[in-house]
Amino acid sequence: MENSPSLQLREASLTELFWLHERITEFPGKASLSYYEERLRHRVSLALVALWDGELAGFKVGYQSELPEQFYSWMGGIRPEFRRKGIATALAAEQERWAKEAGFRAVFFKTRNRFPGMIQLGIARGYKVVDLLPKGGVENYRIVMRKDL
Repeated sequence: MENSPSLQLREASLTELFWLHERITEFPGKASLSYYEERLRHRVSLALVALWDGELAGFKVGYQSELPEQFYSWMGGIRPEFRRKGIATALAAEQERWAKEAGFRAVFFKTRNRFPGMIQLGIARGYKVVDLLPKGGVENYRIVMRKDL
């Protein structure tokens, strides 16, 4: 009898976030541990990791935005070898559940035109495009997506 893979979500350490960040091929340049520390310092935040059969497969991290009732889903990604397994969907669902329970009324994120998978994930989860921020070429335009909780 075959065992099916198991998916586990839990809160992440900054070290785990950084380790995963370095393994997401779409992220340009190198981030640093202090990059994450500075962004999350003194903010209501949630950092999640996904483990696929015990191996770090992906992450999602966000924090309270300037508008206190909105949660900003700041950064996330799935290692290429773990994609198309429903991990990003599971992380998004858990982040939304937590945000609603914490009293947030909406979740929003920014992505770029060159990441159609992220745009499609947002649409599939009920997010709406609420803004377009031109930056560089059209492939780098930022798309802001929001979902009411």
